[in-house]
Amino acid sequence: MGKRPTIYDVAARAGVSKSLVSLVLQDSPRVSPDKREAVLSAVEALGYTPSRLAAGLAGSRTRSVGVVIDEFENLWFAPVLAGLRAALADERYSLSVADAELNSHLDLDPLEAFRALRVDGVILAGEASAAALTRLGVPVVVLGTRAVEVPGIPIVASDELAGGRLATAHLAELGHSDIACVSAPGASAAAREAGYAEEMRERGLTPRIVRAAHTSESAAGHAAAALLGEAERPSAVFAVNDPMALGVIGVAAQRGFVVPRDLSVVGYDNSPLAAYELVSLTSVSGDPRELGEVAGRELLALLGGGQAAPATLVPPSLVQRRSTARR
Repeated sequence: MGKRPTIYDVAARAGVSKSLVSLVLQDSPRVSPDKREAVLSAVEALGYTPSRLAAGLAGSRTRSVGVVIDEFENLWFAPVLAGLRAALADERYSLSVADAELNSHLDLDPLEAFRALRVDGVILAGEASAAALTRLGVPVVVLGTRAVEVPGIPIVASDELAGGRLATAHLAELGHSDIACVSAPGASAAAREAGYAEEMRERGLTPRIVRAAHTSESAAGHAAAALLGEAERPSAVFAVNDPMALGVIGVAAQRGFVVPRDLSVVGYDNSPLAAYELVSLTSVSGDPRELGEVAGRELLALLGGGQAAPATLVPPSLVQRRSTARR
């Protein structure tokens, strides 16, 4: 393999200084047309690719945005990233994605990694401390409900309290009165669970909550196994995300229950798997693509020196499919 060309190689081939090459790559108006053409021709001939990290070290923008997510297994992130990409495309920003859990065994903090790479801004769709966010020194937008809010950092989220109420109201209006909630740790799950509890109490119904160890299908299945094994099992379950709803449906099938004849199930996030014909899961939609687009626009406002709204709540909607039926 040949040696990767450097900015010095470009300068030598074009017969100009390294600093002038930098000005051309930054699209500076202070370069004459003939010098610009010479540099661009040298770039093309050599196949030179500018280093974004070097640009960051030189004090100019890297045109990159870091995105921190909780886990790659959560399908909610796919449309979120599509929305972010759409919002940032016109400004030519690239996205770098880090999973907060992926390299935790190495004690690697994704925020510190993005700080070292000198990204221009960060979208946080995972958990992080206030201290780590403050230390970043670049604009940050938090995407999704968080337990701790940091002054000066805008939040873009679905109204998850309203979403929990929406799911519960749907089941109650189908005639279900014994409605359980399979919840999990985390601020989003807590907000959805709180909406469920509020709606149940306002309807004169008793909340029935079980909490899984985490937000996965298997953890929800374990929690639902005990719930469905009780003598007075519920006729409906609201799970705080779609994979957890699948865990509930799986355990129900193992016990011989048919969804929705014996058990109605509602999920949350309206992820791609909810629309699969075999699953056909009724789910609350926070429109993750729209959330991604809004978060991207808010970050662009901050990068441009403007202000972002302190908090933006996107109203959820319910997408009804075959996993729920009248009692």
